[in-house]
Amino acid sequence: MAQSSKKAPSILDAVKNLKKGKILPLYYLFGEDTYSLSLGIEAIEDAVNPLITSDFDKDICYSEDRNLQDVINAARAFPFGSKKKLIIFKEVEKVKDKKLLEAYIPSPPEFTVLVLIHNGIITNLTSSPFNLLLENNFLFEAKELKGENLIEWVAELVKTKGRQISNENAMLLTDISGENRLIIESQLEKIMAFLGDKKEITFNSIKDVSASFKEYTIFDLQNAVFQKDKAAALKIVFNLLEKGAEATLIISMLTKYFIGLSQVRELNEKKIPDAEAAKIVGTHPFYLKNFQRAAVLFTNYDLIKAMEALLKADVSIKTTSTDPKTVISILMGEIF
Repeated sequence: MAQSSKKAPSILDAVKNLKKGKILPLYYLFGEDTYSLSLGIEAIEDAVNPLITSDFDKDICYSEDRNLQDVINAARAFPFGSKKKLIIFKEVEKVKDKKLLEAYIPSPPEFTVLVLIHNGIITNLTSSPFNLLLENNFLFEAKELKGENLIEWVAELVKTKGRQISNENAMLLTDISGENRLIIESQLEKIMAFLGDKKEITFNSIKDVSASFKEYTIFDLQNAVFQKDKAAALKIVFNLLEKGAEATLIISMLTKYFIGLSQVRELNEKKIPDAEAAKIVGTHPFYLKNFQRAAVLFTNYDLIKAMEALLKADVSIKTTSTDPKTVISILMGEIF
């Protein structure tokens, strides 16, 4: 396989090996998923901390305070009596000359665990030093989980907390919370506190928690769109933005909704069972009936107009400095 076609393994692979006691002398963690980056750092610390007996053998620093050469020199120095020393160097993406790593990568000292944190993507893994990191299995990517992988992660997370959740309700939770795993985890904490001693996270418990915290969800927005209630839709999207939801998430979920409406028509014509249709559309079976009703009310012209408005809003958010509330306000006006 050509080097240019290679991809860095997931940070989750490094975490699995750490849990098996396999500690590498060097980790270069990169990516846009802050949850995975935090998870990777935490897993490395959990594995190495028991081997550290001196505070001098653990160092967490940033590129604005230390230069890379100093960090490499520190990594080559012996520990102060500990079995391992741990150095976590953050914001490496700001370091201009990363080629200083070239001499270190082939033979890093076994007594040091050097962790380099790079926020953001790497566009060219064939360039130095990333090609060397990849060849020596020291490079790991913080990949965002989507679709079935995200649902499986939710189910596994719930299981580790001694609770149960069906795949359908895990999908419901991701639809409400978006794909940000920090937000999903926060919602799960609220739900489990709400449940008390009950073990299963149900459809009703997810709905009740959202209601108890007076939180609007993407389904409230979908209902407002379905009813063609512009005032209610604006109120809900502004509430979602104020609660920390990203405009890109709102646009993404609305895009998914309108794609679902176009799919529902065809599924109804083919008389696909509701349970299977809900999976294809990507919604909870309880909400499928709303899709079916809305599909009757929205003409092909309405759907095309909505998709054009969503594309325009997505481009505006990503390429201009326009305030998100302004972009969403214009979007709602064009959809209705």
